[in-house]
Amino acid sequence: MMIFTTSTTDKELSEIIALQKKNLSANLTVEEMQEQGFVTVVHSLDDLKKMNQFEQHLVIKDNDTVVGYLLAMTKKSEFDIPVLIPMFEVFGKLSYQNKLLADYNFIVVGQVCIDKEYRGKGLLNESYQAYKKTFSSKYDFTITEIATANQRSLNAHKTVGFTEIHRFTDSNQIEWSIVIWDWR
Repeated sequence: MMIFTTSTTDKELSEIIALQKKNLSANLTVEEMQEQGFVTVVHSLDDLKKMNQFEQHLVIKDNDTVVGYLLAMTKKSEFDIPVLIPMFEVFGKLSYQNKLLADYNFIVVGQVCIDKEYRGKGLLNESYQAYKKTFSSKYDFTITEIATANQRSLNAHKTVGFTEIHRFTDSNQIEWSIVIWDWR
């Protein structure tokens, strides 16, 4: 039985890191990335602990093992992970529904990953529903950026209800899609 809960232990955070490492673009073949999707940012245990102080990450557990996660980042985490600072800088320049993003109260999906063995079973949608249930009373929407090369993730997020509000190319020539799931 799958359990959707928030992260409370170092063991859970360590299991997030292990799952992340298995799905990092640097550790996958081009074929695996195209077929299965990928994650791009490496987090340390300290990174996850810092983020978890503001909002706890959502984890999917099969018995006592983390098999998926949705990281929770708030504006308070903006400077904690240097590689993500440019994402927050882009957010600071964007508008949504004729209002600056900065004027909204939003939560960022810092990263999402489902273990390969558990994909295709609807867990991403279920985990996002749990994320919404956990955070929608405090935040207007959730936002994230997805590498456009990660078509599996783009399509999955569209199915959940995310809509693209902006595309840009970063200094490494990677194109990103910024997507929002409005909870209001």
